[in-house]
Order: sequence, then structure tokens, then C-alpha cells
Amino acid sequence: MAKITYIEHDGTEHTVDVDNGITVMEGAIRNLVPGIDADCGGACACATCHVYVDEAFKDKTGERTSMEDSMLDFASDVRDNSRLSCQIKVSDALDGLVVRLPEEQG
Repeated sequence: MAKITYIEHDGTEHTVDVDNGITVMEGAIRNLVPGIDADCGGACACATCHVYVDEAFKDKTGERTSMEDSMLDFASDVRDNSRLSCQIKVSDALDGLVVRLPEEQG
């Protein structure tokens, strides 16, 4: 289990416990964190679960796949640390992860 902090665009923080093996997106949905729409349900077929991964965790969350890169083309304000939260699997290594949410989802 990992403790993950989701920070809304306005600065509101939601720190929740997320089970290992599910995605950062699923953790947000299960804990009613606003700002992640997840329209495709985690199939990497949209960009409505876009997050900015805290620099301290960039290496721990892995590299973006080419499919993820393609979907991020539909997101607003993409940055070097942009990820689709449906593509980040939770593990103990992500305990303390901080993700920030964009002002709007793709």
C-alpha cells in the first residue's frame, strides 16, 4: 500500500492510501478525488487522467510508452513530468508519491 497525495489545480490536497497493484488513476477514482475524469476507464485511450508527477518520483513511475505519448497529445499543458495516471501501477516504491492535477483534463 502506498500513501499518495493528489493536489488539485487550486492547491487542495487529498492524501489517500492506495492498494498495490492498481493504478494511480484507480486510487483517485476509488477515493473520490476530484479532477481525474478517467473517461476511458484506464484503457490508455483518452487523456482525462493526466497528472504531473513530482520530480522526486519521476524515475520510480517509469517511462511513458509511445501509446501514452500519443494520448498526451490530446491533453492540455503537457510538461516533461506529465503522465497518464492510468499507466502508473502502485507499489510500495511509490509510497509518498505526489501528483498534481492540471487545470482541465483533455
